[in-house]
Order: sequence, then structure tokens, then C-alpha cells
Amino acid sequence: MKQIYLIFSLLILAFSGFSEEPVKAVGIRGGLSSGFEYRVYSGNSTSYKALLSFRKQGLQLTGMKEFHVADAFDIGEEELSFVYGFGAHVGFESWREYLYYDTVPQTSYSERHTGPIAGLDGLAAIEYTVKEIPFVFGVEAKPYFNLFGKNFFQLQPFDFAFTVKYTF
Repeated sequence: MKQIYLIFSLLILAFSGFSEEPVKAVGIRGGLSSGFEYRVYSGNSTSYKALLSFRKQGLQLTGMKEFHVADAFDIGEEELSFVYGFGAHVGFESWREYLYYDTVPQTSYSERHTGPIAGLDGLAAIEYTVKEIPFVFGVEAKPYFNLFGKNFFQLQPFDFAFTVKYTF
């Protein structure tokens, strides 16, 4: 019963007073770099985002500056906007290295390695906002490159994801 009261209270708080422009958002990202994000709007056309993501059995923290082109596509009351930006990330990744011995029968074993990574990120996204509810749905591409880790240099141009954010 307490859960029903909690959910009801959260819904009332979410929908009350939403006529103001949102200043923050929290959400989830599902893709190659899945994780949690926190966005702070610093004006009508810019925001800053912190993304805590999980990929390659590791953890990365990404900071980004985003630019919003509101009403990029005119579809009526709803708002479909284009977002682009840049940023950097730090973290670590883990991998297994398999070693084989040339014996009869052939034997092998694996070692687990962990290494730091750092790199730069880009962002291009399309976000859909319905003004009556405090949620933003998006599709984004976040290309990045890593230094260090398993490979000294790694480029990933196709990190696509779906995002859902709650704005307040």
C-alpha cells in the first residue's frame, strides 16, 4: 500500500507546475554505452550532461556540452529538436587474454586485465518532447575514441542509443 501512495505522490509532483521550463533532467541510455545521465540546462540552447556508462566490462564517466536546436522540425504542439555536442570521458575497461600452450593435449588458460581509458566524444541526437508530460525521448549517436586500455587507440564511430529522460 505504501508503494501505491509513493507512486501517486510522485505522479502528482511530476505533473504539477510543469508549465515552467525544465532546468534539469535525469535519464537512462540504452545502447553500446548504456548508463545513466544527468543534464543541466544552462539556457535556451545549451546544456551540460554527465553520463555514467558501462561498456566493455568497465565504467566510464563522460562530461559533455550540448547545443539544442529547438523546433528544428515543425510538427505541431510537440517539440522535435536536434541536439549536438562534444565532450571527454575517463574510466576503465576489462578484458580476458587467452594463453595457449603447444602441448598434447593442448591446454589453455585466461588472465583478466583491467586498464584505464580516456578519450573524446561527439554527439548528434534527435529528441522528442511532449509539453504536457515531463519526459523526453531520444535517439542519439555518440562517436568516441579511446586511448590506453586493451588497444592503445580505439575509434568507435557507431555508438547508437535510445534515451529516456525525466525533466524537472
